[in-house]
Amino acid sequence: MITRTVSKNPRTTRGDLVNELQRAGTKVTKATISNTLCRQGLKSCSARRVPLLKPVHVQARLKFAREHLDDPEEDWENVIWSDETKIELFGKNSTRRVWRRKNAELHPKNTIPTVKHGGGNIMLWGCFSAKGPGRLIRVKERMNGAMYREILSDNLLPSARALKMKRGWVFQHDNDPKHTARAMKEWLRKKHFKVLEWPSQSPDLNPIENHWRELKVRVAQRQPQNITAREEICMEEWAKIPATTFTYGEMLVGMHS
Repeated sequence: MITRTVSKNPRTTRGDLVNELQRAGTKVTKATISNTLCRQGLKSCSARRVPLLKPVHVQARLKFAREHLDDPEEDWENVIWSDETKIELFGKNSTRRVWRRKNAELHPKNTIPTVKHGGGNIMLWGCFSAKGPGRLIRVKERMNGAMYREILSDNLLPSARALKMKRGWVFQHDNDPKHTARAMKEWLRKKHFKVLEWPSQSPDLNPIENHWRELKVRVAQRQPQNITAREEICMEEWAKIPATTFTYGEMLVGMHS
């Protein structure tokens, strides 16, 4: 009964199971429940947060994977990836635990759908390539199209030069309305930027997410006490993140399968 219950609803807590069994006339401890589930290959883990996908998003991601599945790794090394993120107030992020088997962390029952940019207090824009991190800046006001163009004008080309990108390098950003507006597309065309076509609702496909995760861990470990310190630490730690070797083709294989 215990295994059947958590298989149907992985978010069931040990307390829920204790109460349910007690109503059925069986008295067990939380330790007994944990041991029983462990013997069945189930362990309590934090639910993985994943993008909230509609069928149209799934199809777009699959199309993207198929189109790029055979691209050589050198092509991905010539991409500058970019994104915005918020460094949230630490301790405010809620987590949910689920009972799951090994390698089942991305099963829909074991995940928490998210939308981009939850509550937070510092907005950052950054970019990087396979050669290492590019520039990171703090966005102090609500970003609009004009501000975004200014950010790219002041930071994207200097990042490309610092990273010694090859001729014909490709720029990636997501489908935020500011990024896909007609004025933005025209500006990118006039600047002769080659832009990677990107499926909507796909932050998890952007390897910069690994850098954001690493940055947030590093910043949290240093426990900044105010906004100024938090910003300074973000800049310091971003510059320390080493260039990571990743095979983007493997990610696409996972999407395709």
